[in-house]
Order: sequence, then structure tokens, then C-alpha cells
Amino acid sequence: MKKIGVVALTIGASALLAGLYGILHDQITYSISYEYFTKFKYAQFGFEPAWFGGDRPTVGVIGFLATWWVGLFIGAALGLAALVLPDAPAMRRALVGAVGLVYGTAVLAGVTGFLYGRYHLVSTGVNWWLPADLVHKNDFITVGSIHNFSYVGGLLGLLIGVLYLLKRRYFATAAG
Repeated sequence: MKKIGVVALTIGASALLAGLYGILHDQITYSISYEYFTKFKYAQFGFEPAWFGGDRPTVGVIGFLATWWVGLFIGAALGLAALVLPDAPAMRRALVGAVGLVYGTAVLAGVTGFLYGRYHLVSTGVNWWLPADLVHKNDFITVGSIHNFSYVGGLLGLLIGVLYLLKRRYFATAAG
């Protein structure tokens, strides 16, 4: 029964962490390209900045809403994978490491997305939709690349996290 509680806690904590990550992520990317939000994300989410007290709070709400569900999925997958561990304390310890790997991978992917966007995509162009009235096209492309890479990083991090949990199980079995 305690193991199920660890799974439930992992799901909730991961959703919250992902939402907080999204808030911070979008605050940083807003600083790179405000147009990515004002000319794309606001319309995508159907938001007006006045509803939330301005651009930065609106960007924060978008960041949370765009990522909390990814954390829910990641938490569920990691929590279920951790059930292979022998007991609840072992699960908790291993899940802290696995969650750290997921978020570390997502951050590294975002940085890679920045570099790829800034130093490759802006010179080669993209086949994405771009607003016709962009003033800072290169910044918009860079932020689009960061966002795309970050989602891929979350999924790659999930795979790494699950493999980490399975490795922990293997070593727990081998030691015991």
C-alpha cells in the first residue's frame, strides 16, 4: 500500500514540478522572443494579457498550462516503473534521482534547442508557420526551437529515468 502512495505522490509532484518548470522556461524564452508569445502563444491559448495582469503573468500561466500535463505523464510512467523496486523507501530514493534526470535532460535539450535554433535554423530557415508581421524573426525561430527541443528532452529524459529505475532494480537484486 505504501508503494501506491509513492506512485501517487510522484504523479502529483511531477505535475507540479513540470508546471513550475514551464513557468520558468517560458519566462526565459519570453525574454528571448516576446513575439513568440504575443503573436503565437496568446492566440493558441486564447488568452489576453489583461486577464492575468500583463505579459509576464500571462506567460507564466501559459508555461504552467503547457507543461503540467507532461509532468503528470512523466510522474505516472516513473512511478509505475519504480514499482519494480523492493519497497517504498527504495522507490522514493530512486524516484528523486529519476526525476532529476528527466528535468536535467529537458534543460540540456532546451539549451541544445537554443544553439540549434540560433546558429542553424535562423540561417537555413524553417517550414513552420511564422507570423507575417514578425519584427524579430530570428528570435522567434530560436524560441520555437527551444520549445520543440524541450518537449523532446522531456520524453528522452523519461526514457533515461525509466532505465535508471530498472538499473536500480537490477543492482538491488544483485546486491540482495
